[in-house]
Amino acid sequence: MDTSGSRRRSLLIVGAVGVVVVAVVLGGVFWFLRDDAPESVSLEGATAGLPASSSTTAPSVGQGGQVSTTAAATASSAPAGGPAGVAGTWSVDTGVGKFDFENSTGSFVGFRVKEQLQGIGDVTAVGRTPKVSGTLRIDGTKVSAVEVTADMTALVTNDSRRDGKARGALDTARFPTARFVLTAPVDLGPDAASGKPVTVEAQGELTVKGVTRPVRVPLQAKLQGDTVVVVGSVEIVFADYGVQVPSAPIVLSVQDRGPLELQLFFRRS
Repeated sequence: MDTSGSRRRSLLIVGAVGVVVVAVVLGGVFWFLRDDAPESVSLEGATAGLPASSSTTAPSVGQGGQVSTTAAATASSAPAGGPAGVAGTWSVDTGVGKFDFENSTGSFVGFRVKEQLQGIGDVTAVGRTPKVSGTLRIDGTKVSAVEVTADMTALVTNDSRRDGKARGALDTARFPTARFVLTAPVDLGPDAASGKPVTVEAQGELTVKGVTRPVRVPLQAKLQGDTVVVVGSVEIVFADYGVQVPSAPIVLSVQDRGPLELQLFFRRS
């Protein structure tokens, strides 16, 4: 019996299995091994967990428990944001909702990127940070100032093995924050104080990894109860900000661009 030949074949098989295992592990460190990415941001999804808009004037109750029709009409027509409508200064409230990839009902800023994995196919990788601060100034129905800062050192993905590489690509040790600053007023229109959804475009400057570039961000906003909800997404080219996506043997290709997305809850300062 040729025991040496059998031993060589066994070693070859073991070696091949080892290569495959290493490739899979390395690929998992960088990106998803399955396409379980959360849904893109949407105004409907962001407002789903908030209380419905409440009126500011309670209807009076007369004799016999009858509700005054005049008072009821006043209450139902009152702006959801109170006498001041949406005017004033609002700040990001991270106490609204909660943050996780199964049910992200709180404020966050993040990215999405499409890639193709060997033996798996097309998937979407997602990273988000829940540590967001910022203010929103509204004069009348015009947004006059916005500044939002995201702590990128708190960036996580829904595969913890990839978190370190994602932060490394953004060089969060040297550039711990990303920031957006509005550079032109935004008119919300007459429906802003009524609680109706508003679609606008915000012109500003986006800073990522120490690089600042002009952007126009499509946004949707809604005043619901005592909260201004803002969601948006804008595609960016990663190389424009000096960001090089990580690579691994299992990764066949990665898009050089992807949407930067945000979901923010503002309350009066």
